[in-house]
Amino acid sequence: MVSRIVKRTPIKSIRDCRRVGSRAHSRTRRSPIKGCVPTSSAPASSSVLASINKSLRSCRRRIIKVFSKLARITTPKSSLRKKGFKILNKLPYEEATVAAPGSLASTCKFLAFEDVSALPPLDSPTRKTIFLDLDETLVHSKSDPPPENFDFIVRPMINGERLNFYVLKRPGVDRFLRAISQSFEVVIFTAGLKEYASLVLDRLDPTGAMISHRLYRDSCREMEGKFVKDLSGMGRDLRRVVLVDDNPNAYGFQPENAMPIAPFIDDLKDAELGKLAKFFEGCEEFDDMREAVRLYGLLEDEDHCKLVVQ
Repeated sequence: MVSRIVKRTPIKSIRDCRRVGSRAHSRTRRSPIKGCVPTSSAPASSSVLASINKSLRSCRRRIIKVFSKLARITTPKSSLRKKGFKILNKLPYEEATVAAPGSLASTCKFLAFEDVSALPPLDSPTRKTIFLDLDETLVHSKSDPPPENFDFIVRPMINGERLNFYVLKRPGVDRFLRAISQSFEVVIFTAGLKEYASLVLDRLDPTGAMISHRLYRDSCREMEGKFVKDLSGMGRDLRRVVLVDDNPNAYGFQPENAMPIAPFIDDLKDAELGKLAKFFEGCEEFDDMREAVRLYGLLEDEDHCKLVVQ
């Protein structure tokens, strides 16, 4: 309806001019404005142009509204409710690390692996950091029925259910934490749920004097159903970082920073933490902790070879 009005307005004015056949008609031919409006009447010409522009804008808005309604009508509401956003496939870490800067793959790496668990800055830039696993590294936990030996019980609420976990501390864990916390920043990095692990850590370090930070399962990267502990986004120089863990899958991203440890279950004669404490005592001489880890691994292999020969 609006488009017809816009079309008829100039036609009607031309017919009126032709009926008149006066000097006004001859003057309009010399006017730069179409539509038989005398050049001397500037206000009238401005009002005609304003009216035309207003009609065109109104027509455009109505056309946009019509097409918007058609788009909503043709799109089933049920599909919008049920399908939602499409879940993107995970980008493999190795593929992202070799991507060219500024490429789509490198952008995906940033979006997929942008760190949300970065630790607060260190008080001293020269201070080294030890990331410690919890289960089978510092303690061993078991649910009901209770085992023969345990040191304490924690009762977390998981999925709306109160569960009992009987926790056995690895021999020497208290002494080990006290020793390394004097020279290192100690961070517990566990794949366990926060509801459970936080209760265990409260018993290991009730005053918070030894453990600087705690990272739980939500800080791990899930790759092929396995929880991997990525140290690259923690805000720490990888030259000054060591991860102690009994699970090789945990340090798949930075194996050169990993200090493997035998898993602990219930061996009350276990002495792994004592050997580990001696290792960290000698780490002050190394600027790059990865070099210390490499040398420790070589020494372990030599000792193992000697035992085999004997």
